[in-house]
Amino acid sequence: MSGLALGLVGNICLAFLFYPVTRGSSILKLIGLTSESSIKYHIWLGHITMILFTSHGLCYIIFWSSTHQISQMLKWDKISISNLAGEIALVSGLAMWMTSIPRIRRKIFELFLYTHQLYIVFVVFFVFHVGFSYASIMLPGFFLFFIDRFLRFLQSQQRIRLVSARVLPCETVELNFSKSPGLSYSPTSIVFVNFPAISRLQWHPFTVTSSSSLDPEKLTIIIKSEGSWSQKLYQMLSSPLPIDHLDVSIEGPYGPASTHFTRHDKLVMVSGGSGITPFISIIRDLLSQASAGKKTPRILLICAFKKSVDLTMLDLILPALGSALDLSHFQLQIEAYVTRDKESETGNKDFLRAIWFKPNPTDAPVSAVLGPKSWLWLGAIISSSFIIFLLLIGVLTRYYIYPIDHNTNMIYSTSWRSALNMLFICVSVVLTSTAAFLWNKKMYAKETKQIQDLQTPTPMASPGSWFYNADRELGSLPHQSFVQDTKVHYGERPNLKRILFESEGCSSVGVLVSGPRRMRQEVAKISASGLIENLHFESMSFSW
Repeated sequence: MSGLALGLVGNICLAFLFYPVTRGSSILKLIGLTSESSIKYHIWLGHITMILFTSHGLCYIIFWSSTHQISQMLKWDKISISNLAGEIALVSGLAMWMTSIPRIRRKIFELFLYTHQLYIVFVVFFVFHVGFSYASIMLPGFFLFFIDRFLRFLQSQQRIRLVSARVLPCETVELNFSKSPGLSYSPTSIVFVNFPAISRLQWHPFTVTSSSSLDPEKLTIIIKSEGSWSQKLYQMLSSPLPIDHLDVSIEGPYGPASTHFTRHDKLVMVSGGSGITPFISIIRDLLSQASAGKKTPRILLICAFKKSVDLTMLDLILPALGSALDLSHFQLQIEAYVTRDKESETGNKDFLRAIWFKPNPTDAPVSAVLGPKSWLWLGAIISSSFIIFLLLIGVLTRYYIYPIDHNTNMIYSTSWRSALNMLFICVSVVLTSTAAFLWNKKMYAKETKQIQDLQTPTPMASPGSWFYNADRELGSLPHQSFVQDTKVHYGERPNLKRILFESEGCSSVGVLVSGPRRMRQEVAKISASGLIENLHFESMSFSW
């Protein structure tokens, strides 16, 4: 009875397990969550589910062992519960659970990534274990996840046009992709990127630093070399040998439905290292609003770097068209802190390099997988696929299974019926999703062709070369006046308490922090202390 109760409670947790990892779900946006911020709920639910299911299995094993019925472990019942199927599902779940431990996941990420694909085995044998009727408790969440996963698969099959890249001396690269003008996204959105030349299976998330209103035909991300995958990418782009073309696939972008940064009188952004990237997207979006004559809050950017060479990341705050922007009504103050160097190292700036890539006729701009009206198409796919699934099951049961079996379950067992149900779910989702994807692809094929014709870059070196050095220092950029007031502090860390106290007096101050956990906790503690009024704290964490 204890094992049964544990299994029933575990099923309830399993029912919610797939909602947080459905990246394109409208449910997340409805409750104010983004795909990266909801991962923690998936992790918590996963831990609880596996604890309950493991306890459930152990209770039955102990009971069978004590009553000399250990042979029950190999039983695959034709009508009721299939014990062997449940054990296979539990073993696959344990493999995913063990490799998701933070120490293993961060040190051997590939093992975690590949082992987590066992969720297919887990779901299939869970359905065989309890039967499809009872497994329907998890059907809504898994149905939405499966649709989202298949749409992501379709989107990932397209090769995206990589227009240019900038290689910074701090082992950081900025990648610029061609984008459909109809694609819009909010600041702090993320995309998942795959480079087949590095790994065909690994997808890594990065913050989109461009603004869809400021850069209608370009999508930009920044990648800092911090792991083996990003180091390989940096070595490829920083190699003395020119790279003419680089295959890349993208999923996304995914982000919040809306932002509320303009409601504050002042924004205090605190970043550490590569944590500055989401703030670049916010600054660019507010800059586009200021250029349009809208009122924007004053911005204080506090950025902490380990070495002085990392200061070159400030070069990426404005896009390349910075000289054409009206900065007169935009107030931005930057205070940079270099914690490990006592003085500036100017020699490394001479190695700032930019690359133009040759266009490939088969490459396409980044676009929404279901076009501008993705929410409408997604609703159509969900409703129509479920209706098709019900019709298939109804026709099969009424006109084929029932005349032969007459509900005796002697010919068509529970496992056979479960297999047919899962097959029809796959068929209905694949048919409707593929049809919607191909229809939208056909509708926007003409627009894609026009973008490819217009966005052919002009090299700044010799006519036969697509690779050139951009030997320029930060102060010589077109937006020199924009960053010349930047204050750089060497050999010290920012006094966050003093900085936040200086913001006292404003009616509303938004405090945004992105960086190491210790920094986020320190800013959160100061904001929650109550010593300063009208502070609105928001943490941006992209590490799980």
